[in-house]
Amino acid sequence: MTDTVVLPDPTAVTGANPAALEARAVSAWFGSHKVLERVSLTMPAGEVTALIGPSGCGKSTFLRTLNRMHELIPAAAMSGEVLFEGEDVYSPGRRLTDARRRIGMVFQKPNPFPAMSIYDNVVAGLKLTGVRATRRTKDELVEECLTRAGLWKEVHDRLRKPGGALSGGQQQRLCIARSLAVRPRVLLMDEPCSALDPTSTRRVEETITELAGEVTIVIVTHNMQQAARVSAQCAFFLAEQGTPGRIVEHGPTEQIFGSPTDQRTADYVAGRFG
Repeated sequence: MTDTVVLPDPTAVTGANPAALEARAVSAWFGSHKVLERVSLTMPAGEVTALIGPSGCGKSTFLRTLNRMHELIPAAAMSGEVLFEGEDVYSPGRRLTDARRRIGMVFQKPNPFPAMSIYDNVVAGLKLTGVRATRRTKDELVEECLTRAGLWKEVHDRLRKPGGALSGGQQQRLCIARSLAVRPRVLLMDEPCSALDPTSTRRVEETITELAGEVTIVIVTHNMQQAARVSAQCAFFLAEQGTPGRIVEHGPTEQIFGSPTDQRTADYVAGRFG
């Protein structure tokens, strides 16, 4: 049987088909411990939304609810809705694999398959999501995704070398390329630069900026300068005195950093706590 490529609609091949996400009254628990309290947030299509706030305020948990990764944690639970193009990803008829393919994830620590080649790392997601492709299609996909991740020029002559041999920053961009290969409409990033040196951080930030407009990006970051540089929208999370995390304020990044309406937001972005 001849392999055939099975990818989303043609407009997605160019990467120019981002989708909006909307969280409605999302609450989350680990066992009996409630960590999020009725969080509602719209993440506009084709823009970068930054989630900021002190450690322990629920930012990463919220991020994981957006593509149903929260439910992988034993005793975890959630309530509320996460709307992808108007349909709840938690609806009984929605497949888990569909949510994970359309809403990709890049983690805090680069996690390429270390013994797998750079080439095979990029196309690994195809097999995991049941996509079959010809060799020519895979070749084109690898070049396209590595280019979009800002890595092609650095690795095009060593695609068969192990992904684990790359530098930390290159590994993170390889993970971004791997995520892009399955044509996500949204890309979630959980502190993608926290383990990287300043030069690698700058290159990953450049990649995020280049991808904005093609993919909707939601990024958790503790770096206020990074949030200001890469995002169009910001949401400030806070958990006070043992209460669950919630959004204090959200809006355009320029407003959140320049003229926030809540004094707690102003204190946080100015570095007075957190």
